[in-house]
Amino acid sequence: MREDFPKKIGKYPILRELGRGATSSVFLATDPFGNREVAIKLFTRTDTTDARMARRFRNMYLNEATLVGKLSHPYITTIFDAVDDEDVSYIVMEYVPGGTLEYYTNVVRLLPVDQVVEIVFKCAQALFFAQQRGVIHRDIKPANILGTAETLFKVSDFGSALSMTAEQTQINGIGSPAYMSPEQVRDEPLTHQTDIYSLGVVLYQLLTGKLPFTGGSHASLVYQILHIEAVKPSEAREGLSPDLDHITLRAMAKDRARRYSTWQEFADDLSRVIGSMSLPQSELNDAAKFAAIKALSFFHEFAEVEIWEALRVTRWWRAAPSTVLIREGEQGDSFFILAEGEVRVSRGGTTLNILKPGDCFGEMLYFSAPVARRNTSITAIAPSMVIEIKAASLNAASDALQVKVNRAFLRILLDRLTLANARLAAA
Repeated sequence: MREDFPKKIGKYPILRELGRGATSSVFLATDPFGNREVAIKLFTRTDTTDARMARRFRNMYLNEATLVGKLSHPYITTIFDAVDDEDVSYIVMEYVPGGTLEYYTNVVRLLPVDQVVEIVFKCAQALFFAQQRGVIHRDIKPANILGTAETLFKVSDFGSALSMTAEQTQINGIGSPAYMSPEQVRDEPLTHQTDIYSLGVVLYQLLTGKLPFTGGSHASLVYQILHIEAVKPSEAREGLSPDLDHITLRAMAKDRARRYSTWQEFADDLSRVIGSMSLPQSELNDAAKFAAIKALSFFHEFAEVEIWEALRVTRWWRAAPSTVLIREGEQGDSFFILAEGEVRVSRGGTTLNILKPGDCFGEMLYFSAPVARRNTSITAIAPSMVIEIKAASLNAASDALQVKVNRAFLRILLDRLTLANARLAAA
């Protein structure tokens, strides 16, 4: 990287340059007030005689600036601030360590298939979240997905985004040609399905190490995108399942009527593939957890962002039959949600209840003093998967998540009281 970069941008001391492109440069900086590292995208000021390019760069800045505080999602880079004055225009963003997904598109550095599917699943959820807020990314490609194999990947760079609610003039004719949908190539009106197509190309490339379409010229590439069907991913990488072929090619369908019509359809199919991989419990990934937790009655009223946050404060583990999960009289600082199997609730050796997936137990200590003790024992009576949440972790979570958890507990309490009253009436 070049060394001729500013030592300070606004109130942010610059540590080093992270990257440089035609429209902007990105720097690692320190936020002295937030006590964190941030990434600053400094937009290039073009020659004012080139009015068309000046408007183009200006609109790219405005696109991202309008998203400050609007796309708060675990798998989207957060935009903290935007500054535009006579001398400089820049965006202050979350810093995501590592590089981009481009590193893993080389055939000698391909990620394990389950990790590829999980990453694309998370991106689909992130882009669905953006679509719900009227935003179409329009430039989905590996270079715009940040992270490393050891950290979370996040969708970034909304400078090319199409906002369905913004008042500023939109930019046409943008995107990276190899990832552009047929309708984008034809410069037609776009919907979220253009992002589904582009993410399908990313999935294809991460699975195979190859782009579905390449050409010696732009015209050749465009012709292939419009008229040539991609070969199955399994023909380029041995061992890929027919399901992955179907999902990838459906996401990339040239006819929008044959393409996935919603992000949820796309994500659900990816989730089913993850489930069919039968990963060991020690390797249970976030996508599999998300699919499992979303299906539980406890989480029915949770927004997807709240489910992702819940995943960050949970511990998942399996219990064989006869395993004592909670012992009467012991202290504890966790409550549990049953994801799979059955458990027995007992006191003094007497069975009080049998709990099924979606039921919770141990929650009373969440509402009690830290020195409180368990008043029942919980024992697995079938192979079970248990989600554990420590009270301290939940107390440190967002207010929105805590409200949803408390409402779920209230709903369960009401159900239990209704059942108890029915039993008393029948006695």
